[in-house]
Amino acid sequence: QVQLVESGGGSVQPGGSLRLSCAASGIIFSINAMGWYRQAPGKQRELVAVSLRNGMAEYADSVKDRFTVSRDNVKNTLSLQMNSLKAEDTAVYYCNVKPPWYKDDVWVDDFVSWGQGTRVTVSS
Repeated sequence: QVQLVESGGGSVQPGGSLRLSCAASGIIFSINAMGWYRQAPGKQRELVAVSLRNGMAEYADSVKDRFTVSRDNVKNTLSLQMNSLKAEDTAVYYCNVKPPWYKDDVWVDDFVSWGQGTRVTVSS
């Protein structure tokens, strides 16, 4: 069973920084693209950053040059360094696979069960 546990959220002022972490278990972490998603109040969940299997990263335009995603394939952890935070970054942040993901010798075009997320509040 896949389990994702996010941590590191909090309240910061605009311009501040936070580092989020995600611990994954039950998944072959190294061969799957992993992403950070967020859901702001009243809005749909959106993808903000992806760590690809080849070590490259992709970012939503809204966070490019401010956020950095990284992964540790030994510890099965995914991180998101968030700098120059803005009020519009306020949301609950989740990690999950970026489908498709590899499970039991097949590629599954779906997400794994979502964790509880970690809340980020940017406010003066």
